[in-house]
Amino acid sequence: MSYNSVSFEELKGKTLTNITGMRKESERIIFETSEGEKYEMYHSQSCCERVDVYDVIGDVEDLIGSPILMAEEAESAKDPIDVIIQNPYHKESFTWTFYKLATIKGYVTIRWYGTSNGYYSESVGFHKLKRGD
Repeated sequence: MSYNSVSFEELKGKTLTNITGMRKESERIIFETSEGEKYEMYHSQSCCERVDVYDVIGDVEDLIGSPILMAEEAESAKDPIDVIIQNPYHKESFTWTFYKLATIKGYVTIRWYGTSNGYYSESVGFHKLKRGD
């Protein structure tokens, strides 16, 4: 698959027509726009690491059919309180990446969780796929 890395904020102003893979434990999310563009959110897994969607907060359907008004990315190396309560055990290295999207209909936050032995990437890539992919 060929792609160009782009900023997540590139979705702002676009109208999404379809989203696939936006669910817990997904390793890839595809966003399709009304202009026929496709964007992929993905992490290429290596040994000693794991990066996937921890959860999705909000109604994904709120993102379909209306222009994206907000598209923001934030990272944290601190566990949210709900995760600490569920799983208080220490990990060697981890990164939370939050992707926040909003339309006039509502907000959605995608929480990606990456963990590793500290020597591997825990980040999520965002790419614009080339036509035909």
